[in-house]
Amino acid sequence: MNRIKEKFAELESKNQKALISYIMAGFPNQKATMSAVRGLVSGGADIIELGFPFSDPLADGHVIQNASTASLQHGTKIAGFFDMVKKIRAETDIPLVLMTYTNILYHYGYAKFIAKARHAGIDGFILPDMSIEESKEYLKAANDVDTIFLISPNTSKSRVQKIARVSSGFLYLVAVFGTTGARTGIKRYTLDAIKQVKGQTRGMIPVGVGFGVSTPEDVKRYVRAGADAVIVGSAYLRLIKDTRQDKLQSKIASYTHSLKKQTIL
Repeated sequence: MNRIKEKFAELESKNQKALISYIMAGFPNQKATMSAVRGLVSGGADIIELGFPFSDPLADGHVIQNASTASLQHGTKIAGFFDMVKKIRAETDIPLVLMTYTNILYHYGYAKFIAKARHAGIDGFILPDMSIEESKEYLKAANDVDTIFLISPNTSKSRVQKIARVSSGFLYLVAVFGTTGARTGIKRYTLDAIKQVKGQTRGMIPVGVGFGVSTPEDVKRYVRAGADAVIVGSAYLRLIKDTRQDKLQSKIASYTHSLKKQTIL
């Protein structure tokens, strides 16, 4: 059993749902990333999703796109990212998920990249542009690292079943149509989709909801609708951008705590 599976089992025993917190590695610099990670851990995040920057992040809104660009401009490279993961892993056993784009793994080599990531301490991958039709080599290389695929509210029932069968860790339900980004308002179709997907998967895999989640009330409503996990990303990047370095860890911890409270049933 890996860290992600262990975490969901632990939370179930405590009657809690998971708070998954996303930050961009190297934004605005490595020191800020480490401060943010420490704030996430002390604030009660259950899983940390680390973004690795990509030059053309199609699934992301302007907040994550800008963070990705800034990270690349500050020199974030694959080797440095793995070193950062090792530093994080030396401080905490929290599950770590890498979110990036397929092209990076493809050019590096799926097996080589995943092996290095796993050795550094990565527990799972989210590749938003990876389709199940093109995933054979990726899945073979993943071995015991979780492969977290995305579905949307309009994904057909038959396709949800196919995606769920090749997914592990959790199934990522995109809350809104479009790209990532902190938005206001929860859509009825998203709440309906949570119930539908949960009914289809029947506990086979946890269902996490992300994109456009930013407030404790958002987290509360998704948890009440049946989500096993809620993913928050762009709101964290805005907080990082607007906070002085010496205040960052405490600000992140406080915000994370306010979100995590809403996952306790």
